[in-house]
Amino acid sequence: MTDIEEGRPLPETPEVAHREARAAGALGVLMVVAAVVVLVDAARLRDSDEALGPAAAPTLLGVLLGLIGGALAFQSRHFLRTPERPHRRLWRLAALVAGLVAFALLLPIMGYVVSSAGLFTGAALLLGAPHPARVAAYGWTLAVIVFLVFDVLIGLSLPTGPWGF
Repeated sequence: MTDIEEGRPLPETPEVAHREARAAGALGVLMVVAAVVVLVDAARLRDSDEALGPAAAPTLLGVLLGLIGGALAFQSRHFLRTPERPHRRLWRLAALVAGLVAFALLLPIMGYVVSSAGLFTGAALLLGAPHPARVAAYGWTLAVIVFLVFDVLIGLSLPTGPWGF
């Protein structure tokens, strides 16, 4: 946020800092849970004679998810114990669920890149990310990078939309 007249950043209020820390902590816990699921699934993949077998990418992803999620949860741990207005949390949760449903419905029609960019951008904005234009650019960039990693490097095809990506 900036002061429009003078172009200076507005001071961050305790409510905003509290909300951001709670969102970061909740995201961190969710990332740790996802890391456990990914690592368990990666351990079940068959072994291969290749240097990088089929479990290499999911294992790396699981470890990174766990480390980053654990750091987020640890950093914001004292904010997780304080209450927040429940109606805001429910609205945010409902909006995130609606975003996931929209992603699932649009994935076969619009393709992975477009659907994922929308999901990444919407989730980041709902979790309190500032600068919507920058967040949208990050969402598109992340979606394209993930698509290229899976399609080009790993050789797994993700759904392509009418534009071929």
